[in-house]
Amino acid sequence: MRFEAVVRALTAVFFLCLSSASVWAAPYAAMVVDARSGEVLHARNADTRLHPASLTKMMTLYVVFDAIKRGEISLDKKVKISRNAANEQPSKLGLKAGQRIAIRYLIRGAAVKSANDAATALAEAVSGSEAAFARRMTETARKVGMTKSTFRNAHGLTASGHLSTARDMTLLGRRLFYDFPQYYNLFSRFSTHAGVRQVANTNRKLLASYRGADGIKTGYTNAAGFNLVASAERGNKRVIATVFGGKTSASRNARVAELLDMGFKRSPSNVAVRKPAPVDLGVKPKVIKVAISGAVRKSPRPKARIRAVTAVAAVDAQAIEQAIIVANKEAVPSNGVVKTASLQVKPAKRQVKAVVKKPGLRVVTRVSTSGSRHWAVQVGAFNSRHSAERALLKTALRELQTLEGSERRIDYALVNGYRKYRARFVGLNQAQANLTCARLKARNASCEPVRPGT
Repeated sequence: MRFEAVVRALTAVFFLCLSSASVWAAPYAAMVVDARSGEVLHARNADTRLHPASLTKMMTLYVVFDAIKRGEISLDKKVKISRNAANEQPSKLGLKAGQRIAIRYLIRGAAVKSANDAATALAEAVSGSEAAFARRMTETARKVGMTKSTFRNAHGLTASGHLSTARDMTLLGRRLFYDFPQYYNLFSRFSTHAGVRQVANTNRKLLASYRGADGIKTGYTNAAGFNLVASAERGNKRVIATVFGGKTSASRNARVAELLDMGFKRSPSNVAVRKPAPVDLGVKPKVIKVAISGAVRKSPRPKARIRAVTAVAAVDAQAIEQAIIVANKEAVPSNGVVKTASLQVKPAKRQVKAVVKKPGLRVVTRVSTSGSRHWAVQVGAFNSRHSAERALLKTALRELQTLEGSERRIDYALVNGYRKYRARFVGLNQAQANLTCARLKARNASCEPVRPGT
């Protein structure tokens, strides 16, 4: 009996040790850094290439944020959900093929809910296809220093060659914090509305239980285990900890909490913040080849006559404004000799010419040939000439028809000892002046008819 009792005791100890050793699904990797400086505080298997699971969406979002920054896409742009995106496996928002939804909601779905259909829809919206987007993800990873990461999709479901490391994902977490701080709050939301429904954060348990935690991203697949990149701030310290290969979400969260505690203990109190060095993430323009079967030798229509005012409407307002400002500076050199400047603005192979003369600070875009037009309209009195020019330009583009034949003029008057620049259109008859002001006032814009000699 004594022998059997000893055997049972040894067996129990063996299985207890085995259970304790298997808390982490093999392979396990971890990394801890001081987010302020990037200094590594702890690393274990940090360069082993493993399955990142939904930590992938950190790179998906990084690329999307960069595309928004570059003007490739906007937060409010509504995209059509493809069948490919709608058919992604859970976790998902439940998007339907053909449905239209704004980019901002897809971002929320990917960041908070970790929705695979949202991530795929983002990829297709930015790059046209998920495969093209995955290539951009890998290229971006190389540029920011993630040397051992390769991406095959935007969501993180297991795929051949789709791998990353604890070091690379920690670096990416730090990049998200410093490169796109305006979006970082997404990762700390306990829940958010993703356009189709309210969704809960997959990381809400750690956010609720660990003081100072404010992100970043969870991930899980059978091949990867339970992964997490977490960031927390206490006082003037910020620490980022990464775990790959957790066996359960609870044990993973417990280990991450231990690593964060370790990071706060090991990081010095006062450290100069060294943000990640900026990198050029420029995307090579697409080269589109067009096959032409034959060239048109003769136009079936005569060339349209482009009138001066129509040309002004066709060009970019900002380009015209800048050209006027530059020309005015050239027209009044330091020696006080007035010269005439010719402006050329070419937004689309169109030209707009203007004649600029010294004060009366007069900007002329076309000269009235009617000597009977002595009325004017004033669209404001401004503290700077630049503001007056902007007002004239904005009004000219709004009221092409009623202001046809007028001149834009800027002069100044002293009001209570301060110089005010008056923005006026001159060379109108009374009916034109009254009609122009009536139309502008209907849009809540400033306008006053000016009698001859006023």
